[in-house]
Amino acid sequence: MPDTHVPFSAAEYARRLSKTRAAMVRAGVDLLFVTDPSNQAWLTGYDGWSFYVHQGVLLTHDRDPIWWGRHMDSIGALRTCWMAPDSIHGYADNYVQSTVRHPMQDLARHIRALGLDKARIGVEMENYYYSAKAHAVLAAELPGATLIDATALVNWQRLVKSGEEIAFIRNAARISDKVVTTAIERAEPGLRKNDLVADIFHAGITGVGDLWGDYPAIVPLTPSGIDATAAHLTWNGAPMRKGEATFFELSGCYRRYHAPLCRTVFLGTPPPEMLMAEKAQIEGIAAGLDAARAGNRTCDIANAFMAVLKKHGIHREGRMGYPIGLSYPPDWGERTASIRAEDETVLEPGMVFHFMPALWMESWGLETTETILIGESGPAQPFCTVERRLFVKD
Repeated sequence: MPDTHVPFSAAEYARRLSKTRAAMVRAGVDLLFVTDPSNQAWLTGYDGWSFYVHQGVLLTHDRDPIWWGRHMDSIGALRTCWMAPDSIHGYADNYVQSTVRHPMQDLARHIRALGLDKARIGVEMENYYYSAKAHAVLAAELPGATLIDATALVNWQRLVKSGEEIAFIRNAARISDKVVTTAIERAEPGLRKNDLVADIFHAGITGVGDLWGDYPAIVPLTPSGIDATAAHLTWNGAPMRKGEATFFELSGCYRRYHAPLCRTVFLGTPPPEMLMAEKAQIEGIAAGLDAARAGNRTCDIANAFMAVLKKHGIHREGRMGYPIGLSYPPDWGERTASIRAEDETVLEPGMVFHFMPALWMESWGLETTETILIGESGPAQPFCTVERRLFVKD
């Protein structure tokens, strides 16, 4: 490997390429064009805030991956990718946000140079970073090629984590513990929410000991009171108030790996119905963890949790979790399996999920969640250590 900042061993990257190429064979793909920045990083190590312009990785069956992107970002690729410099290609800056040319014209030129302009080319069509215009231009530039929807082809190869990846998630979990503990300890009536979020960011970026913190793929979600009935609100400058619950949906991040963790704080005396819901939620999480065993299915986790809620007379809809690991904004989920009743993905050792059975009720929200590891045997184990309960503060 060149002298770069590559986070994993050569053997780890070889494992990832082997899995992805086997999936390409099954899908009948000769050339894969990967635009998801998480998938790019997983295959090559590339790490930079450049996903707002067109970039990607070309993967064939018989050579090292090619990283392709804006010329100024190719310098960052030389510093972060494991491949040799001849596998890094940058396009001219006059392609960026131009109305008369498109970066896919440059990409097509590279594909023609590889002799693959008539190949079956897989593209990630359902992806935040691959636009309709990009697809149309690429198709027009390569009329002899067959463009195949390869959405999530790489994502599914990421589902079972290696030992090296699990070690990174454990590091992220230590930072998650610090971040959530900071939020709980700092929360008090009168504290402006933006000041609390500033403390959360500081805790996450400073990290724990020698473990430095990276930016998480989702900003802190910290709604209070009636706002906490919505799942994805952020923060404002209003002070925290007595008589309100605030949930904290947060994650530490280490070398782009996440370990999401949610806890809820109530300032004052919680209403009886929230305490009843807390009891059901904690009982349901325990049941879900017990069902999260290798050989079971993701739906078994969901059904175990929902059975407890039903026993307590609580209605809930929606999924209860998803795989996590390496991610970039706007999402730390991997967009493959889901913990929900209709998903029958078989659980395997090394899978990591954010088990997220939050409750959003008519006047309050209660989020208590865990990042969990499917083991060789027995129930899933949480990565984080913050006590699983509703935190009540006067």
